[in-house]
Amino acid sequence: MTEAQAFRRGALDCAPFILIVVPFSLLFGVVARDAGLDLLQAMAMSVLVIAGASQFTALALLEDHAPVFVALLAALAVNLRMAMYSAALVPHLGHARLGVRALMAYLMVDQAFAVAVRTYEAEPAMTPAARVAYYFGCMVLICPFWYGGTLTGALVGQAIPAEFSLDFAVPVCFIALTAPLIRSLPHAVAALVSALAALALAWLPWSLGLPVAALVAMITGAQTERLLQRRRRA
Repeated sequence: MTEAQAFRRGALDCAPFILIVVPFSLLFGVVARDAGLDLLQAMAMSVLVIAGASQFTALALLEDHAPVFVALLAALAVNLRMAMYSAALVPHLGHARLGVRALMAYLMVDQAFAVAVRTYEAEPAMTPAARVAYYFGCMVLICPFWYGGTLTGALVGQAIPAEFSLDFAVPVCFIALTAPLIRSLPHAVAALVSALAALALAWLPWSLGLPVAALVAMITGAQTERLLQRRRRA
């Protein structure tokens, strides 16, 4: 597979996610303006961060008059998954130059990671150059639509009827990304614990139950994996 072929394939493999990215980014543009951000602030946040979940988290906390440090801490906790994504991609893309890896880190989103990792694992024979090209192909459509959707939502969001309920895109997006990655018992246990803990801790102020639930789920999943390894050795 040549680099050009890998790039085109990456774009085609991630093209269906446009159906999620567009309403998701539109919704962020609308919510950002409703939260008091002007057009420049909304676009700056979207372009600099490119992480819808953490952006929505920060906005929700700021709207609830939470301290700025709490909003930043919660957004950071939500985005810690990107560190795990990076670690998972190192065996496949760690050979790239520093500048290229920095650009990859900036462009990384859930969709690109999920699609790229599944492809790399299914086709270990891909050349290092083809892997890099494939990754950028995954992002070539997502980022422009994310920027454009945010701009459109910020400009015309008030004209979108409330009954359209664009917020459906948030849970649908994460269900579509997460479900195929639940491949083992520790994964399933972590997913179940995170859901139950998030519901049980919903009473906490400033949505702090979400990062706490994520931490509890990660610890539970890791302990489940360790228990299974002990049983295999025994």
